[in-house]
Amino acid sequence: MQAGNVLKTLHRLTEQVAKAPDLPTALRTLVTGLAQAMDAEVCSIYLPDPEVAGGWVLRATEGLNPESVGQVHLGPGEGLVGLVAREEEPVNLESAQDHAWFRYFPETGEERFPAFLGVPILHRGQVLGVIAVQSLNAGRFDEEHATLLFTAAAQLGGAIAHAQVLERLVRAREGKAETPEQAVADGSGEAFLAGLGGAQGIAIGTAWAVYPPADLSAVSDRRTDDPEADKREFRTALAAADQELAELGSTLTERIDEEDADLFHAYLHMVRDKGFQRRVEARIDGGSWVQTAVRDVVREYIGAFENMDDPYLRERAADMRDLGRRLLAQLQQAHASADGQYPDDTVLVGEEISPLSMAAVPEGQLKGVVSATGSAGSHVAILAHAFGIPAVMGVEDLPVGLIDGKEVVVDGYSGRLYVEPSPRIRDEYRRLEAEEAALTERLTELRDQPAVTRDGRTITLYANTGLLADLDPALRSGAEGIGLYRTELPFLTRDRFPSEAEQVRIYRQVFEAFGERPVTIRTLDIGGDKLLPYLPVKEDNPFLGWRGLRLSLDHPEIFLTQLRAILRAAPYGNVRLLLPMVTTVEELDQALRLIERARAELMEDGEPAPELPVGAMIEVPSAVFQTAAIARRVNFLSIGTNDLTQYVLAVDRNNARVAKLFDHLHPAVTHAINSVVDQAHAEGRPVSVCGEMAADPVGALLLTGMGVDELSMSAGALLRIKWVLRSFSTAQTREFAELARVDECARTTRARMETALVDAGLGSLIRAGD
Repeated sequence: MQAGNVLKTLHRLTEQVAKAPDLPTALRTLVTGLAQAMDAEVCSIYLPDPEVAGGWVLRATEGLNPESVGQVHLGPGEGLVGLVAREEEPVNLESAQDHAWFRYFPETGEERFPAFLGVPILHRGQVLGVIAVQSLNAGRFDEEHATLLFTAAAQLGGAIAHAQVLERLVRAREGKAETPEQAVADGSGEAFLAGLGGAQGIAIGTAWAVYPPADLSAVSDRRTDDPEADKREFRTALAAADQELAELGSTLTERIDEEDADLFHAYLHMVRDKGFQRRVEARIDGGSWVQTAVRDVVREYIGAFENMDDPYLRERAADMRDLGRRLLAQLQQAHASADGQYPDDTVLVGEEISPLSMAAVPEGQLKGVVSATGSAGSHVAILAHAFGIPAVMGVEDLPVGLIDGKEVVVDGYSGRLYVEPSPRIRDEYRRLEAEEAALTERLTELRDQPAVTRDGRTITLYANTGLLADLDPALRSGAEGIGLYRTELPFLTRDRFPSEAEQVRIYRQVFEAFGERPVTIRTLDIGGDKLLPYLPVKEDNPFLGWRGLRLSLDHPEIFLTQLRAILRAAPYGNVRLLLPMVTTVEELDQALRLIERARAELMEDGEPAPELPVGAMIEVPSAVFQTAAIARRVNFLSIGTNDLTQYVLAVDRNNARVAKLFDHLHPAVTHAINSVVDQAHAEGRPVSVCGEMAADPVGALLLTGMGVDELSMSAGALLRIKWVLRSFSTAQTREFAELARVDECARTTRARMETALVDAGLGSLIRAGD
């Protein structure tokens, strides 16, 4: 088989497996397709045995006796399948029966097939199963066959993992017990989906699915609860698309020849095609959700067009794909914006949650966030911290469609998501919710107390914020000011750049709310995982691309507008200006010149233009190495530990595959922070930390011991960190920091620090490490 055909075959199989409604169907599709692709008489798949820890069971076969499916069980490390799983490598044999590990099962009829090739199905470093092919002809499978099967196992791992998750949730919903070997489960066998704790806390609520906009491939298989309502929704979307296309067509006719415009009118013919409408509605009547029905019928049309001989008609496949996206956009808009449609206890669940998705939920109704991507350092997790809601990030193979509308428990400490939890789990988490509320209530007595160590050193504690709704919680928490006001959030929640007057109004409200207490306002920090809908940026590697200060310097008109707005609002408070993601002193010098230009423009207009303290964020390695030079140019430094950790460790904090490697206690990160503090203090400049490390009890103690002057965090974490700092002496924090200097791994540092917290009676604060 040629390489191109191999890739096409694997792509087709991966799609079919991913679309399978359940695990048995997925496995049957897989073995049938692979047997045909490899021209092998037998293809079988073995998955973990739910009855025997470490064992394997035949789950699907093409070529062996079908009645043996589910009946062939291998103990831990038993048989050739056990050998493949143990070694995590292919096994290719001329005569399987002659191998010492061979185990014969007469019910399969496999004695007729001597040649054996088995490969492990690996996904995220774990063996999910074993695929084996067998042949009538004695002799090893050739290298081409071995490569094909190994490639198939690698590509299909994710699809099989997704199907296993679906099966596990279905079994859990039916009350069928499972063992941890078959599925992730707690000590009593209760199934849950495992991710990473993104924002601490617990929530019990109703899942609300968030889908990528207008992406046909992202629409999940979902059943309809009300076919008639779905058909009405579909007809409304058709009418809206018809109107949109008709208006575009009229506009186009005014600009080009009518004959050329007729090509555009082909869209209208498709959207008005009664056959298309009948096929979609027939699928809805058959039980499909409206978006699922549109996806499937559009795919049928695309496939039909692509198989036509006429080149002109083949090109209509692209038109049909575009039409499908337009219809899907209409349906998703209706799904997202219907008044009152969000549940009172909304938990957003999606492959990727955006700040816009969170902002769209009415105030008070958002209870939690669950995302297939991201980590504790991603901006969605940071925003969840700001909202005071739990977040679970990096949930592998999250079955969004199956979860939609279900009751869920979100554990932001351990990174667990329970779907339709049992009464035992629900009661246990309600108890934990009550304990959290009681602890929060007890800590309120510290609100007006200083964050002072046992021997008298005072640490200034500020709040991170970005929404006007966050101001009251920050004030109630006893924050001594705002250590980071994220100005990008008002930009993210609009469909255009906010005007200078709008920005002045927003900033003035923030400054006035805190009066004489300092407010550190960061200029626009867009890029990476924070994209403006009206300034789309497509980059292969956005975190190393056009973001932060780079974008502002390339768009001085945007930057100057914001600077003028900040300066005009500054007389109403105690304001400090912060520049994000400084990577070179040249960038910093350019930004400082623009700040002076904004002041000069205001003074020319006769307006006050105060000279504000200016700070620079240290978030990238280049800034760490140039801290002294940067410090000489500004009044203070602020370390953004989220991005600093990402760049020092080369870990994309939104990539679930590597999110577990994201750890601000890594020795490389702590050494970088130590270096920044030492260089800045040598230049007489104070240092603050506004990343999530400051909200981690362990991190806060280490930062204090390193000599950091100010800590800034979400309002919800502030009283807990104050409790921690008041429980230790300066000498103890310095000892912790000195010991961390010689640690070779983050695990050692965290274990020592958590022991210290437990000994101090603060063990309730380290559930995130469970």
